[in-house]
Order: sequence, then C-alpha cells, then structure tokens
Amino acid sequence: MHVSTFRALHHGRAPGDPLILPGPWDVASARVFANAGFPALAIPSAGIAASLGYADGSTPPEEMFAAIARIARGVPVPVSADVEDGYGLAPGELVGRLLEAGAVGCNLEDSGNATLKDPRRHADWLAEVRAHAGDALFINARVDTFLFGSGDPADALARARLYLAAGADCIYPLLAPPEVLPVLREGIEGPINMAAQPGIGSIIDLARLGATRITFGPGMQQHATRATGELATRLRAPVRETEPGWCASRWGSGRGASTSGGRP
Repeated sequence: MHVSTFRALHHGRAPGDPLILPGPWDVASARVFANAGFPALAIPSAGIAASLGYADGSTPPEEMFAAIARIARGVPVPVSADVEDGYGLAPGELVGRLLEAGAVGCNLEDSGNATLKDPRRHADWLAEVRAHAGDALFINARVDTFLFGSGDPADALARARLYLAAGADCIYPLLAPPEVLPVLREGIEGPINMAAQPGIGSIIDLARLGATRITFGPGMQQHATRATGELATRLRAPVRETEPGWCASRWGSGRGASTSGGRP
C-alpha cells in the first residue's frame, strides 16, 4: 500500500476524530485488525519482542525486519513500524531495510540506553533518514523527554520543532500526560501521536484534547496475553479442584468410551 495513502490519513481530520492505529504483533493479529476495518496499522517493537521471546529493546534487527515483512505481506492496509533508535544502522541502510520489508512508515526515538540524545544531532540524523527516503517513508519522531528528561513541555516542544524542520511527518511525545496535550497541540505545527490504553475512555479523552493519531504500543499484545492467561486459568480450574481421573470419568477415555457418547 502506497505511503501517500498512509500520509493522507493524518491530514484534514476533523477535531476529535484521530487516526486510530492498532498495534499487531504477528500476522494473525494484524489480520484481525485489518478485517475489523482499520485503515492502517502501527507495529510496536515491544509487542514483536514479546511475541518472539525477547525483552523489549533486545530483538535482533534481522528478526525485527523479518517480522515487519511478514505482517506487511499479510494485510492489505499500510503498515508502519517502530524500529526503536534505528539499531545503529546508517540512515541509508535503515531506509532500505524498512522499504524492503514493506513498511510505509516508522517510529524513530530520540533516546538510547535510557538516555536522551542530543536534539540537534538527532535532528541531523533524521534529516539524513529523510534525504535517503524522500517521500517514501512517513517518519514519526518520538520525543522521550517525558520518559527520560525533565518532563517540561517546553523541552518537548523544542525537540519537536527541530525534528519537524528535519523532515519528520509526526511527533510522538511518549508518556506525555494528557493534561499537557493542549500545550503541545498549540506549539506543534504537525500531527501529534499519543499513546493510549486499549479502551474507549482513553481514546475519547485524547481525541478531545487534540491528538491527531492514537497508537497503543504493546498494549494490545499485553491485553491478549492477559486474556489468554485468564482463559488458561479457567480451563485448569476444574482439573485442579476435582479428584484425579475426573477428566476420564467425565468425558470417557479410550476407544470404547468415545464410541458410546451418544453417537449411533
């Protein structure tokens, strides 16, 4: 799916009508979201890491790009991907790997090893990414001042302006409190991505406060994991609470039992 389709989804939106991008962690979940009618998807690196058995931030780049490619091939809607801080790849190689995987956009964060990067150097790096990508990638520049910095909205605004001037399409102030969103909205001349919890209330609040785009990080993968755990607990409960052999006496065992369960 062409990047122009994805980019257009971020513009001309009515107030209170943000672009909602679910976060798939594999092809099956991506197809669920696409079949539900979402026009695009945003792959979370933490969700991919969990699905592959890695801690957040520890997925080898080869496995991350392979996962992105599987999802992009598996759905008919545009796919953007969180590629953390670029895995140390040169801008040209990073762009090439993303485009080869079929992604039309990416998240790029301005921190590494739990430390904020110099904003001007990071802006220069984003400008190199943009130069190599041309218009072929939608760049969502993550601002981590609320995660590792002072939490002062002025710091976030200063970085956001640098990143937009360097060619970023959208600003993502990770963990910005909802109450500062109006300040960010007023000071940022471009789309703003906010993170929400999976739930209608969180989405409505962020939409009302001015979010252009809403994503969920690994929240949907974590929600699915909790739901699976709850199902597993319910399925195990009868076995734990009854005498040994309960399953056999309840459902029958062996060939004879299976043929006498009401089937002619």
